[in-house]
Amino acid sequence: MILIPQVTVETKTCVVCLEGGDVTMPRIAFFRFTQGMSIQEAWPEGTPGEREQLINGTHPECFDQLFGEEDDDE
Repeated sequence: MILIPQVTVETKTCVVCLEGGDVTMPRIAFFRFTQGMSIQEAWPEGTPGEREQLINGTHPECFDQLFGEEDDDE
């Protein structure tokens, strides 16, 4: 089994709950993201909530409070 080195990134303060947070992700994905690659390309296996939190600090639960949960029927 190959272990992928992980990094825990402290994220911005959430605009909804005003709390900080962090996201744990593969180190290579973080490197690619910080070098200018879009987060979707750098970390495709990350959830949309994890990627959103990394970009702007909004926790997945707080994002749902703001915009509602995604409707799969659309």
